[in-house]
Amino acid sequence: MERLQADTIVAISTPPGRGGIGIVRLSGGRARSIAEGLVRLARPLDAGRARFGHMVDAGTGDVLDEIVVTFFAAPHSYTSEDVVEIAMHGSPVLLRYALEQATGAGARLAEPGEFTERAFLSGRLDLTQAEAVHDLIEASTLHQARVAAQQLGGALSRKVAPVKERLIALIAGLEAGVDFAEDDIDTMPSAEIIERLGEIATPLQELERSFGYGRLIHDGLRLAIVGRPNVGKSSLFNRLVEQDRAIVTATPGTTRDLVTERVSIEGIPIELIDTAGLRETSDEAESIGINKSREAIAEADLILIVVDGTSAADPEDAKTIASVVDRPAMIAANKYDLGAVDLSFSASIPVVRTSAVTGEGIEDLRRQILQVVTQGAPAQETALVTNLRQRQAVTETLASLRRASDAAHSSLPHEVLLVDLYNALAALDRLTGATTADDILRLIFSSFCIGK
Repeated sequence: MERLQADTIVAISTPPGRGGIGIVRLSGGRARSIAEGLVRLARPLDAGRARFGHMVDAGTGDVLDEIVVTFFAAPHSYTSEDVVEIAMHGSPVLLRYALEQATGAGARLAEPGEFTERAFLSGRLDLTQAEAVHDLIEASTLHQARVAAQQLGGALSRKVAPVKERLIALIAGLEAGVDFAEDDIDTMPSAEIIERLGEIATPLQELERSFGYGRLIHDGLRLAIVGRPNVGKSSLFNRLVEQDRAIVTATPGTTRDLVTERVSIEGIPIELIDTAGLRETSDEAESIGINKSREAIAEADLILIVVDGTSAADPEDAKTIASVVDRPAMIAANKYDLGAVDLSFSASIPVVRTSAVTGEGIEDLRRQILQVVTQGAPAQETALVTNLRQRQAVTETLASLRRASDAAHSSLPHEVLLVDLYNALAALDRLTGATTADDILRLIFSSFCIGK
């Protein structure tokens, strides 16, 4: 923390390449003085105001570009330090020149995520909010951006804060009974402890259950489209993608390799995987494709089994369905435009009748995919556990609370309960970053882009 406060950092905060606007950002105690030495301003910098000026050639004094400089005075900035942003035309040459001049004046190049790391270390953001900054930048759908914005606004933090307060209050009550037993302070009865532990655990259990949906929003979903040759897998794939992405012919076995495309259904990113038709074959290339298909089935989050809806169920279909009966799966009875027959499948797997040729049933298929995907989604997406680190912290907290509850049921000494409660508090603090180890912080912030 002392090193970060002592340094002034600088980075290009706009994406690499050419653009209409490029921004060089400085943060630290010397941000203002370094910036004023780089540019020629019409008026002095003032906190919270943009100033027009020019970027000048340090060697000749010639004007290189018209710029706008904005100064944010500590603590009212993104990092809670003095921050200066210099906006100029997005020429890589000009941006690099400004960067070189800033480092020559005493700033150092920022590490990936260091601006957000400073915001976290200053207490402006907690760790769940800092992670949400990265999620917001990486969002590929509007729904992902909304969830990340909610997290950045402190939705998860607000959910955890009262839980932590109740846990600390319980610890304080038990500590008082232990430390001042000779002063006739009543010890808390086991029934009350168990009740209070339940009140603490309930919102955390809701958060733990939210991980499945939160991970789905964060990472997206892999959907493998599988089935026998010539049942219309590639045609359905093209319909869902809404373009002719996969080759479609009347010849069985056209698809020899996996074809993938990313789509969004109601804001949820889904990676569609078109696979080779499942059948016995002596063709070496097709056999390799079929092996890849089976690997895709094993790795998929959801499996769409395409069958020919105009003929009786094939043994190969039954074999495929049986292999995924305990996994998230659905069936598309395709070629509905050619007529349909009654098909009998596992009652646990939903069936949608489709026609890849006419588009009939495609919207029903999308709705069914969404329904399968969002099972267990919370009624309000205001607080979600979206990554494995957060889930682990919540799980460890609950495990410690369960051990404390077991100890209370067994009427063990309160000193034993307090060990588990302090472990629960430590795990809860790791969720928001209050006690997160430095190596974990470095890992988290190193995944950010430079300049953020």
